Amino acid sequence: MAHTILSKQYDVLILGSGAAGQSIALRLADHLRVALVTKRAISDSASAWAQGGIAAVLDTSDSIEAHIQDTYVAGGGLCDPKATRFVVEHGKTAIEWLIGRGVPFTREDQSSLGYHLTREGGHSHRRIIHAADATGAAVQATLTEQVSKHPNIDILENHIAVDLILGDKLGQPDQGCLGAYVLDIANDRVETIGARNTVIATGGAGKVYLYTTNPSVATGDGIAMAWRAGCRVANMEFIQFHPTCLYHPQAKSFLISEAVRGEGGLLKLPDGTRFMPAHDARAELAPRDIVARAIDFEMKRHGIDCVYLDISHKPADWLREHFPNIHARCLELGIDITREGIPVVPAAHYTCGGIVTDLAARTDVPGLYSVGESAYTGLHGANRLASNSLLECLVFGEAAANDILSQPRRTLPRLPDWDESRVTDADEEVVISHNWAELRRFMWDYVGIVRTTKRLQRAQHRIRLLAREINEFYSHFRVSNDLIELRNLVVTADLIVRCALRRKESRGLHSSRDYPDTLSVARPTVLRPHRR
Repeated sequence: MAHTILSKQYDVLILGSGAAGQSIALRLADHLRVALVTKRAISDSASAWAQGGIAAVLDTSDSIEAHIQDTYVAGGGLCDPKATRFVVEHGKTAIEWLIGRGVPFTREDQSSLGYHLTREGGHSHRRIIHAADATGAAVQATLTEQVSKHPNIDILENHIAVDLILGDKLGQPDQGCLGAYVLDIANDRVETIGARNTVIATGGAGKVYLYTTNPSVATGDGIAMAWRAGCRVANMEFIQFHPTCLYHPQAKSFLISEAVRGEGGLLKLPDGTRFMPAHDARAELAPRDIVARAIDFEMKRHGIDCVYLDISHKPADWLREHFPNIHARCLELGIDITREGIPVVPAAHYTCGGIVTDLAARTDVPGLYSVGESAYTGLHGANRLASNSLLECLVFGEAAANDILSQPRRTLPRLPDWDESRVTDADEEVVISHNWAELRRFMWDYVGIVRTTKRLQRAQHRIRLLAREINEFYSHFRVSNDLIELRNLVVTADLIVRCALRRKESRGLHSSRDYPDTLSVARPTVLRPHRR
């Protein structure tokens, strides 16, 4: 049974331990006391799973304008111009910060830069700096080592935020966000953590779908908490499906990097026939949404379980050098990428929408910031360009840190403890697991790669039934990790469907059979919560 303990206080509370959360912590910790909250181990995040790399203009043959234009094209005309320019112009500085921190990017002596740059789908130049085919893991390991050693950073592993603490609950609405109630999972107790500034860096919501490349922690927690706190949310209909997730019963959520196609990998049907040239002039180098829809189309057309990504025409030594992680994992499963194609299927990968923020990563609630996949900055538009996501984490992480450091120090009021005087221990845990499975299945079936209004309405009806049941459960029983995640997933699923129903066109990642045309004017879908 969960119980409460006395509150802790920090200058900054960071929810999430990916590249966004850890980079902010390191930028702040020399000046402020920081708490870093993470649901599992500090290393367990989507950032650590990122294979391809980080996009930035580093080569003299490339340009800021070219990177901006590539982002616009992938984003289906919906990218925010100011946010896009802001991120791209700060790209080189972000990479230099990582190099200064010791991230071991793959070197290339022949290059004037000194580092190897690869190319991915949607990019007109080689601009992806990477650490072999496990860039996220290299960045995460480097930052984690430094975060773990910093005396001003408290790491709270196996903790999950239940909800934000708001000033209006104390009759002081001008106070904004004052911290969060956080469940210590291991000790089954809710802690009251006060903070002068709170950062949501909780990642995306891939686990709302049955098939995803995301880690199990990607349950939309930050987005749901911010919505409940009164923040606007935007463009949640744009869920990116990674076109090439490894198809194997033992390969849970293992993605095959964009860089495999960027380096010449070909998509083929089981009989060896290529199909991408028939779908787009850019063939395998088309943006992810086009590739994912093409694979989905071919799988349904031929009644097949997967397609194949074949790069076996490249020299075996070259493949082992450039894709050691993919080569090793596939070999463990009996797939030799030097000799045969890799079986792949699309899977939910990235949440392009999120909590509305400005160029300083501020949300609508004072004292509350959001950075990374949980945020909607306007950079990604209707479809994220490959390898722009880690870049966004780093650039807006610096922006948030700078804004926090510029704020006058405020005195926190006394915060109320978590009240569970009117709840009991749950008697039917099966309700949670059943609802979780039902939600993920109908989201995959009804709100997937290609949508119809009727399917979306069916999903919305089921979401409302689930939401009532889950909220009743939440009101009567003590919180648990699974209940918190399910409550957040249902809110996030509702936001995705509401945004999708509002968009009366097909654009980028949102493909509607009922509205196949693209409107002449591109507008974001912005949802505003009802103020309580």
